[in-house]
Amino acid sequence: MFVHFLRENKAAAGILFFIRIYLGYQWVTSGWTKITNGFNANGFLQGAVANASGEHPAVQGWWATFLEATAIPNVDFFNVLIPWGEFFVGLGLLLGTFTTLAALMGVIMNFAFLFSGTTSTNPMMVILGMLLLIAGYNAAKIGLDRWIVPYLKKNIKTHQSKPIFHH
Repeated sequence: MFVHFLRENKAAAGILFFIRIYLGYQWVTSGWTKITNGFNANGFLQGAVANASGEHPAVQGWWATFLEATAIPNVDFFNVLIPWGEFFVGLGLLLGTFTTLAALMGVIMNFAFLFSGTTSTNPMMVILGMLLLIAGYNAAKIGLDRWIVPYLKKNIKTHQSKPIFHH
């Protein structure tokens, strides 16, 4: 019943609009601050790995292994990926453009931060992002997806019906 409300109800679309704007603002400002002030994830990553020891570690060993083997050796890539990822997630949510993808990428980043031992606003952002994901298209009815989604559906169907090879 709650899922139906989120996916179909016009009042829910209005509530989801405000959730989307709030999350979008959080993401876009976080990303833009990192882009304009410079960002280096190395200290954060090293700290997360250090928090993977002890009796009740804040970071699980499997995640610390991923950070040591993948993220830290490629920190320059993550120094670009994180700020620009945050910025584009926020922009997508603010504009209501590719809303479901933006919400999904935001939730994935929130989980990565949580796995790394950072609580902050991440749990709340996960919950709000999940509401947007569950709501699907209804979360974007007040946004550019109102026009983008039908346009893409129409053009994807048109291209799928055309034969690839002509005799």
